[in-house]
Amino acid sequence: MQMTESRLFRLSLLLVVFGMSSASAAVEPYPLEYFALRAVVSNVELSPNGERLALLKIPTRDGNPVIEVYDARDLSKEPFRVNADPMEITRFFWVSDSNIAFVARQKIRDKIEGFNQGVYEFRLANFDVDARDIETFDELNGTISHLLPKEPEKIIVSFNPGAEQDSKLKEAFRPRAYYEFDLKRGTKKLLIRGKIDLAQIEFDGDGNPYTARGFDIGAGEFIWYFRRPGESKWSEMFRMDENSFEDFVVEGLDDAKAGNFLVTAHNGSDKSGLWSFNPDTQEFEELIYRRNDVNVAGVRFHSNSWTQPDTIAGVVYGTDKYRVEYFDELEGATIAQLEGLIPHAHEIRITSRSRDGNSMTVYNEGPRDPGTYYLIKDAKITTVGSKQPLLESEKLADVRYISYPSRDGLTIHGYLTVPNGEPPFPLVVMPHGGPFVSEVVGYDEWGQMLANNGYMVLQPQYRGSTNYGLKHFLAAFTDGSEAGYGMQDDKDDGALYLVKEGLADADRIAMYGWSYGGYAALVAASRTPQIYQCVLAGAAVADMTMQLNYYRDELRGAARISQLSYREGAINPIDETDKINVPMLLVHGDVDQRVPPAHMRRYLKKLADLEKDYRYVWLEGADHFYNTLFFDHKITLYQNLTGYLKNECGPGGL
Repeated sequence: MQMTESRLFRLSLLLVVFGMSSASAAVEPYPLEYFALRAVVSNVELSPNGERLALLKIPTRDGNPVIEVYDARDLSKEPFRVNADPMEITRFFWVSDSNIAFVARQKIRDKIEGFNQGVYEFRLANFDVDARDIETFDELNGTISHLLPKEPEKIIVSFNPGAEQDSKLKEAFRPRAYYEFDLKRGTKKLLIRGKIDLAQIEFDGDGNPYTARGFDIGAGEFIWYFRRPGESKWSEMFRMDENSFEDFVVEGLDDAKAGNFLVTAHNGSDKSGLWSFNPDTQEFEELIYRRNDVNVAGVRFHSNSWTQPDTIAGVVYGTDKYRVEYFDELEGATIAQLEGLIPHAHEIRITSRSRDGNSMTVYNEGPRDPGTYYLIKDAKITTVGSKQPLLESEKLADVRYISYPSRDGLTIHGYLTVPNGEPPFPLVVMPHGGPFVSEVVGYDEWGQMLANNGYMVLQPQYRGSTNYGLKHFLAAFTDGSEAGYGMQDDKDDGALYLVKEGLADADRIAMYGWSYGGYAALVAASRTPQIYQCVLAGAAVADMTMQLNYYRDELRGAARISQLSYREGAINPIDETDKINVPMLLVHGDVDQRVPPAHMRRYLKKLADLEKDYRYVWLEGADHFYNTLFFDHKITLYQNLTGYLKNECGPGGL
């Protein structure tokens, strides 16, 4: 691990070691309905003056979220409630002492219109708490780009007016148009309109556009720009060839070195680090922080976004959990104090803070806490609510961060959810989707639901996962490592490692995954030698060629290299159906826009023709993404998963 000691705060703490759960025997599992509930309470935030507290609440199991606004001095008082019927509120932000901006969605179609063309549309709206008045924006699919903390009656919103024409670009580089919206007058004016070579724009705490990203089509290069306050002309900061797999992300201003930016970048190294970057000379001047085990995941901004919106307080990385190395001594000490106060403290965030800094909302989430919100006001800490209030910590499971060797010598990390009871346990290998994403497991609903029913769950960070450096990522593209081969070995080797360690039963192993994880489950069904008793595949890519053809012509640069290398050299499940040698449960949403239902329909026909042992479940009205799974979808999914594992997974069930 490399760091500059003068730039990092080191807090000396007395370590208190808490024992593991005293539960040594299996406990009676919760009703599956408990896990199937959508988040009961979420998005808890204070108004800037600290006088009001708002949150999203789903009052019934089949209901939509409503905004509840409380008197922060007395949460026992009846709140004021806001809904957006027939639309569903998905997120809100306090933008002034009396205004809440929110995002809402509505299902407008019964069927998808093609790949990545879903059934929902989104709108922005502003709610005036004092006037009890809601005003919506005409444009669809907008984004709140800046809250303008120093302009309490204004915010900056943005829209993507030409998404279809420039869909070949990465989403982060698609042009947007930016407007200043006056909350009091209900008017908006155009501030700046992006274009392909200078597209997405960021604003500083004063509302000045100060960084932008674009794409030079002729050169095939991504470009980053900067602009000083008072200037009207953009200057070029950095260029990167579109074929590069390295990262370059502008995180914000470097308070310690005037004129410089803090960026996360590889800069020729395997692991990305946090750098002080001089935009005038286009040089990486100082390495602030880098680790030998994982990439830098980003930065943590100061908890008071109203008075210090540009202040970066620490650098974030993910291992056993997301951890923060704080630059700001007081911020680090505050979090350390909260960790000593909050039960089952794991990942703690200050989610909002009053302008004067005296009041705040705090959120904790971890293996034994599905997510709990707290209010700190008038020197008291009050529990506001839990995402899943029916789940008690004693009945949830611990998660261990492990590593094991793959058969070719690559070290693979993973997260192991261990049920209450004694090993060896039946094991469910649950690879993440993507596949080119990072995963840090705290509270995982699927993992905890399965563990609550007696199954150990392994979530392997196989090659191609993005948290472990370029070598680990690029190993997914080398000979023999494409999807279905080396990437699949990493998952199997994790299961075999747990068997060797005496934690898992070799005769009771299954694989369950969603999206790419579902693809991996389909591939596992035809592997020999076979280590699984069954597979359970959700939203699975069943035909690699069909999936690639949806967007083959849109790919370029590193995205094209990775997708073509990984998919065209991969095992294609639909071509391997004759080799399937274990029972299968298949689950798919009937309006899945990312992996359209045509995949599963073609695959099911082949299984039927070959008289394979399978069962399938269609989730009516479910898209690909977790936030489109409502209570009925989740209870259907969980009943089928647990029932299949218990009764139909291999001889006698798992």
